[in-house]
Amino acid sequence: MAFNSIMRSFLLVLSLATLLVGTASAQSVLIPAPPQIAGSSWLLMDSKTGHIIMEHNSSERLPPASLTKMMTAYIVERELDEGRIAMTDMVPISVKAWQTGGSRTFVQEGTQVSVEDLLKGVIIQSGNDASVALAEFVAGSEDAFVDIMNQQARLLGMNNTNFQNSTGLPAPDQYSTAYDLALLAEAIIEDYPENYPLYAVKSFTFNNIRQPNRNSLLWRDDSVDGLKTGHTNEAGYCLVASAKRDNTRLIAAVMGTSSAQVRAQEVQKMLNYGFRYYETERLFRAGQELMDARVWGGKSDQVSIGLADDVHVTIPRGAKDQLESVVDLDSVIKAPIKVGDELGRIQVTLNGEVVVDKAVLALTEVPEGGLFKRLWDAIKLFFVQLF
Repeated sequence: MAFNSIMRSFLLVLSLATLLVGTASAQSVLIPAPPQIAGSSWLLMDSKTGHIIMEHNSSERLPPASLTKMMTAYIVERELDEGRIAMTDMVPISVKAWQTGGSRTFVQEGTQVSVEDLLKGVIIQSGNDASVALAEFVAGSEDAFVDIMNQQARLLGMNNTNFQNSTGLPAPDQYSTAYDLALLAEAIIEDYPENYPLYAVKSFTFNNIRQPNRNSLLWRDDSVDGLKTGHTNEAGYCLVASAKRDNTRLIAAVMGTSSAQVRAQEVQKMLNYGFRYYETERLFRAGQELMDARVWGGKSDQVSIGLADDVHVTIPRGAKDQLESVVDLDSVIKAPIKVGDELGRIQVTLNGEVVVDKAVLALTEVPEGGLFKRLWDAIKLFFVQLF
């Protein structure tokens, strides 16, 4: 690497140290082992960074029960967002929807129900009949809707998931994982935030029948604001929940517990552990200027360098002053440069472990200089590289 680039990397280390390091001296952060969880599979993940704080068998394929309805709701929310349906649209209730067993919203065959009420029925009441009605409305049939569900699962990276229906009722070759369902929960929260408050509603009344949300953590923990429960004899009792405290949002998933009480208890244990010992920190903002770099042969001798997106990390509480950062720039940066051109990488480490590895980009454009400027810079660059 050329001398100028080495010096610029060193200067950035110093400036980031000033930005990230507090006044306290660095000390080792002591964190106990994660609690034992009474379930077949579980996972605790930072929603913002995707960092997995604790897990066990999180990629094991298991029956998802009514956690399936998270995908049903996600597809409906996507259709709403893209303007293909509206909350006020009236959905005809088919015989198939009306006859679907298990948990129900109690829609009546031959009537029409709004998309909004059916979506509440799916999310709050876990209504199988509402799920089928929405599937038929969106895709023409439940089978066609399931095909969309599986396509969307692939797009979200849910590589160990396969749906056979819109409800989660037992079906051959229907499975998902704690990890995949956490990915889905993250997408629900991030992609359609205008609908996410529905997951925190504690009860919904339809057809004069009031039913409570089965996520009992909504009553126990004010920081919990969703998502979904599930239960069949085959799947056991399952729960995916999310909570936000300060700037940290965690997603917890547990599958295969023995009761509704146990699933809530175990998810609460995971959330309490995660919030007690970890936090989410935003290190850099999208478009934030990190440094200027030398440009050769351009109308300007400097280009502003930064990042395309916000950069967040999940770190142990109290470990912020142990973060170390360094930028490795291209040894020679020549014009022309367009906004967004990759010019190097930034790494942030914690106790030697890389927690951030991102490309740094040009934030400003540098057109090519005139003939004399290019020749003069070529001569200077020759001697810089020589010595």
